[in-house]
Amino acid sequence: MRDKNYIVGLDLGSVSVNAMVINDEGKIIYEEKYTRHNGQPLKKAKEIVRKIAKDFPFEELGVTGSNGEHLSKEWDIPYLEEVIAQAKGIYHLYPEVRTVIDIGGCDAKFIALDEKGDVSNFSMNEGCASGTGSFLDQQAKRLELNIEGEFA
Repeated sequence: MRDKNYIVGLDLGSVSVNAMVINDEGKIIYEEKYTRHNGQPLKKAKEIVRKIAKDFPFEELGVTGSNGEHLSKEWDIPYLEEVIAQAKGIYHLYPEVRTVIDIGGCDAKFIALDEKGDVSNFSMNEGCASGTGSFLDQQAKRLELNIEGEFA
């Protein structure tokens, strides 16, 4: 019998896969940040989960993100819509925060939270890539900047 129960959360976005492991006290004990999937989100997610399972045998696994539903169906695991997942995560870590701005690979979102951490307002840009992570990524490459570290 293990001393700890771990839960793994995956975010399969349009450009990258992010993962975190929390313990049974709700504390983040491991993060896999901004790993590009190069158009193969399911393959990259499998690699990350295998890597995590070696050090953190987990009890539960859930997924969110623009590519998350595909993995949810393939692995028969829970999917949480990404705006709700962001709201819950931010409220857990920073209960005083009321505004979330998410600049993703293909869209940008504005999320307003109420005092209980529930989404009270939400808006998203239209189809234009301007102001999204893809646009910022293109400009960083043009300027020869590495954005995968502190800006990811």
